[in-house]
Amino acid sequence: MAVGGFTTSSDGDKEFEARITPIVIISCIMAATGGLMFGYDIGVSGGVTSMPDFLKKFFPAVYERTTSDAGNRSNYCQYDNEGLQLFTSSLYLAGLMSTLFASYTTRKLGRKPTMLIAGFFFLCGVALNASAQDLVMLIVGRILLGCGVGFANQAVPLFLSEIAPTRIRGGLNILFQLNITIGILFASLVNYGTSRIERWGWRLSLGMAGVPATLLTLGAALVVETPNSLIERGHLEEGKSILKRIRGTDNVEPEFNELVAASRAAKLVKHPFKNLFTRRRNRPQLIIAVALQIFQQFTGINAIMFYAPVLFDTLGFGGDAALYSAVITGGINMIATGVSIYTVDKLGRRLLLLEAGVQMFISQVIIAVILGIKVTDSSNELGHGGYGVFVVILICVFVSAFAWSWGPLGWLIPSETFPLETRSAGQSMSVCVNLLFTFVIAQAFLSMLCRFKYGIFLFFSGWVLVMSLFVLFLVPETKNVPIDEMRERVWKRHWYWKRFMDDNDDEPNKIIAVIEEEP
Repeated sequence: MAVGGFTTSSDGDKEFEARITPIVIISCIMAATGGLMFGYDIGVSGGVTSMPDFLKKFFPAVYERTTSDAGNRSNYCQYDNEGLQLFTSSLYLAGLMSTLFASYTTRKLGRKPTMLIAGFFFLCGVALNASAQDLVMLIVGRILLGCGVGFANQAVPLFLSEIAPTRIRGGLNILFQLNITIGILFASLVNYGTSRIERWGWRLSLGMAGVPATLLTLGAALVVETPNSLIERGHLEEGKSILKRIRGTDNVEPEFNELVAASRAAKLVKHPFKNLFTRRRNRPQLIIAVALQIFQQFTGINAIMFYAPVLFDTLGFGGDAALYSAVITGGINMIATGVSIYTVDKLGRRLLLLEAGVQMFISQVIIAVILGIKVTDSSNELGHGGYGVFVVILICVFVSAFAWSWGPLGWLIPSETFPLETRSAGQSMSVCVNLLFTFVIAQAFLSMLCRFKYGIFLFFSGWVLVMSLFVLFLVPETKNVPIDEMRERVWKRHWYWKRFMDDNDDEPNKIIAVIEEEP
């Protein structure tokens, strides 16, 4: 039974009847399991890289440093190793390359088949990682997982933004980010348990990734294709039928006609990537999407989530305490993302981003001050008392701010602002930039921690200040705005971006107007 009412634009321009149907909720939950797999991959790497048996087998030099006498090792540099960083970062480099192919499959085959391809890569990568006998086998497994990430990150946000009614689009889209946080927490819990199993505990940690990989594959097989994708590929009647099912009403003609018009206009664009870069009217969406992905990584969140157990161990927590602290931050991450689902379509995107900027900046500066006083390269006075607990609390404050803002909104805003004719290309560009800078941070963080020491938190806090100013002046509010009305109601009304909305550069929208006038 459908529940809810209508999806109505806030200024009364258009009204599409759309109930919140079970098929929409179920499809979005199943599709969002792609985030579960991505999150598990993020969380598991930091845990296994702090396990002695794993280090002894694949990274003996690091194992020697971490097990040597405290007086003979550097607190900040004990995990500094290019190969260890490559184990984490290779996944994201592979994701960067595969997303270019994922853009093609998303456009030509559909969102659903692309998610199935992602599931296949995930399953193959898990099998290799869990059975790895040497470093090459381990890295190849991570590369296959990265291919799955590239395909899933391309298809899932598009799927969610296209299938959801406008008034709950933000909340449903954030299901992807929520599943990422659940995956991180799941990985942290698994790592905490398997760290007590000698010799093969790390294999179980890597093998348990098969659970979210299987869920994604089964979910992708069961969900419906989006009407946007079906119409885009010429299956008009099937698209209309699916639209009726997901909206819970037969009165879908206005929305269907608009999707058809947008699709016909999009087909005029023969080279979407060229159009994305050369048309002035696409400049605002492109700049904001790229900037959000860069800024998302330079908050420092992935440095913490990738290497949470390693980071806590560096700060003087024991092995079990480090994993336990990682579980705490993973739990806070998940809960705060749930807050975002509830608030994003009520408070809006800008308010969440700006509030989080203040919260992240203050917490990182305080952490840097405490570490600068209490933790030197050769001595550690942080301990497990008041200061140690306070640092964990501050990291949780930082993680919670990210989780209800830059985490989900970094994916949501690009997925809802690109027009149909460049949506696949724009989403592909967003994923590429995100994975490129995720790779950079993952590959560089342990070396940066060794060189910058406590200053690493000042480095990231400086970026938080820059990105908050960017949001304040250049990111418009997109709450409750239908995707096909972004240009008229958002970009043409923005104090800066309106200069790029030249009507002479509006050929696709002119075609839409002609089509809509036809009987």
